[in-house]
Amino acid sequence: MKTKSLLQYLDGYLQVSGYPDYPTALNGLQVEGPEDVRKVVTAVDASAASIGAAVAAGADLMVVHHGLFWGGLEPLVGRNYRRVAGLVKGGAGLYSCHLPLDGHAEVGNCALLARAMGLEIEGRFGMYQGMPLGWRGKLPGPMTPEDFRVHVSRAVSGAHVRALPGGPDRIETVAVLTGGGGSFVREAAEAGVDAFVTGEGSHHTFFDAAEFGIHVLFAGHYATETFGVRALGEHIADRFELEVAFIDQPTEL
Repeated sequence: MKTKSLLQYLDGYLQVSGYPDYPTALNGLQVEGPEDVRKVVTAVDASAASIGAAVAAGADLMVVHHGLFWGGLEPLVGRNYRRVAGLVKGGAGLYSCHLPLDGHAEVGNCALLARAMGLEIEGRFGMYQGMPLGWRGKLPGPMTPEDFRVHVSRAVSGAHVRALPGGPDRIETVAVLTGGGGSFVREAAEAGVDAFVTGEGSHHTFFDAAEFGIHVLFAGHYATETFGVRALGEHIADRFELEVAFIDQPTEL
């Protein structure tokens, strides 16, 4: 299909226009590719390694969660040049979707992780500039903190989960915000949930958990954010009958 048509669809489906995000996220098309697309490759990160793997796989368009240009205005030299040059020389475009993919109700990282944990969704959680990103809900049944840690690990395909104790002896209600959501511990506690699941957080989060009286679980930035690009790729394949592949490059972080 025409690349332009696919891009227009993605912009609308993901509500990219006007969605609040960091100024350097640059959601949407970041590097132009060929006029026609036959194969789409998805990945969490637009690293040099993932770009090389996508080009080797024959990608016409690469769709990622973490795109290029996070450092802001920088010369196109060194690693910046190598990444862009790899795409241009390989004949592949790059489309990035950051917070819109975190918060999407169907293919969003947060919604899919919540479903993987079996939560009965009760509402939204985690506001960023007036837009909710995460979700909160109730577990199928109460769990001990250790049982819940194992439960979360299974939801993220066995990735290591670090649990910071602070909440009750039985966990029933949970808030979810993938990636680097450690700064939302206070909001989770104020929402009245027993536990908060995110990807990673800062040193002070240990004391936040204890003092706000909530369990905080770090399931890995990468592990909690593979859900969205995988699901988006499957959506593209089903809707447009395009060939889609996922490049898995876990960071263990």
